[in-house]
Amino acid sequence: MHVVRRLIKGLSWLLVLGLSCSVFAAATASATSLPTDTVELAQANAINNDPYERFNRIMFQFNEVVDKLILRPVATLYIKIIPKPLSKGLSNFYNNIDTIPTVANDFLQANFYQGTSDAWRLAINSSIGILGFFDFASDMGLEPNKEDFGLTLAQWGYRNSNYLVLPFLGPGTVRDQIGWPLNYFFLTIYPHIYPVTQRNILYLTGLVVKRAELLRYQDVLAQASLDDYTFIRDAYIQRRTYQLERNAELNDPYLQENNKLKQSILPSVSKVN
Repeated sequence: MHVVRRLIKGLSWLLVLGLSCSVFAAATASATSLPTDTVELAQANAINNDPYERFNRIMFQFNEVVDKLILRPVATLYIKIIPKPLSKGLSNFYNNIDTIPTVANDFLQANFYQGTSDAWRLAINSSIGILGFFDFASDMGLEPNKEDFGLTLAQWGYRNSNYLVLPFLGPGTVRDQIGWPLNYFFLTIYPHIYPVTQRNILYLTGLVVKRAELLRYQDVLAQASLDDYTFIRDAYIQRRTYQLERNAELNDPYLQENNKLKQSILPSVSKVN
């Protein structure tokens, strides 16, 4: 029985990682509408920082098969049988859970203002929002934010990192792939949930919820490029570049003030011209 229990636990973790890679890969397809200079910088970085392309493409195809066989059908079924109000509540609930490591990473990055804002968001939605099922914080002007340990490592100085796709973990950089287990095991609530079966059920359900949200980007991915690998790589790098620039600005009040000054001057200059 002990051996069987360990085998089931191992298979559960394999499924967890498999679903994780699918959500991570699909999420990169939503990285659009970024500033033009950020996109151009990210595209250059994507080309220069992909020395493992042959390996990455093999891992990308493997993860695509996992998504096609497991998560996409489950997410499609979820959309069909779960009422929209409940689906929205579950989405809010898991976003609220994700705010916990976000707050921790805010303070690890010394972004105290953003950390305070995210902490208030977590407190409000966890209390009057009934564990996050209702997003009252957004209505109060506390916008959602997401941080992870990969971004924290970048804020600590590890900024340049090559693109790397891993089986089950999906697209990332070497820095982000190192940051994922540290973020999960030390900053999220999941390792503290027992028994392990309940932990896996909670985590797996969250992955299905997130994958269901991203199904609407499936057509975008299909139409945007003939090469899905390149599209997702560029989208991931663009999104990450934007987050790195944003966090550097949040941590530098002088940079924020200079940007505000530029924004106030530009309209008046255009009127003069």
